Amino acid sequence: MSDNSVYHTLTQIIIPRPVAWVLTEHRNGEYNLAPFSYFSAVCSDPPIMMISVGKKPDGGEKDTYRNIKEREKFVIHIANSELAGQVTKSASVLGAGESEIDLCGLNTESVEGFSLPRVLGPKIAMYCRFYEEKKMGNNDQHLVFGLIEKIWLDDDIVLQAPGGRLKIDASRVDPIGRLGGNEYTTFGKILDIPRPK
Repeated sequence: MSDNSVYHTLTQIIIPRPVAWVLTEHRNGEYNLAPFSYFSAVCSDPPIMMISVGKKPDGGEKDTYRNIKEREKFVIHIANSELAGQVTKSASVLGAGESEIDLCGLNTESVEGFSLPRVLGPKIAMYCRFYEEKKMGNNDQHLVFGLIEKIWLDDDIVLQAPGGRLKIDASRVDPIGRLGGNEYTTFGKILDIPRPK
């Protein structure tokens, strides 16, 4: 299979993939916002997230990668289904330093103790500091690891489980999952199956 065919096959069989909607800051002060579906938590002690950042269509480095390497801070949002159109629009290829925040008609809100704001709309935001990077594959795809320094949660999604443990109501998060092509999925039935003891 060609490299392109491998990519399109993987994105249709590794489903659904959570979407990291990543905000970074360009050196000119403009905010960059871009979606990444090669994304996951990789460690809980300390809490570390990973996004996999490929290249631009012309082979150059994506603004997200450059901004993280230069500024070392980024914010990962979990977007809900109402924002799927803006998530897709934010994947547009813009000139370096142009803001997808403006393109998508979004607003931001600052948080105490962190240099970057969060995007208004998503119900989860993870404030990350660059931790380390690994290069993968024939085209030097960047696995960027971020240490979570703060987490913002919308009060609407937070419940108290028995014993006082924090519980996130996934149905209220209403996250989108990436499929192949132009497709996303939203939450359907939630299965609650106790683990064996």
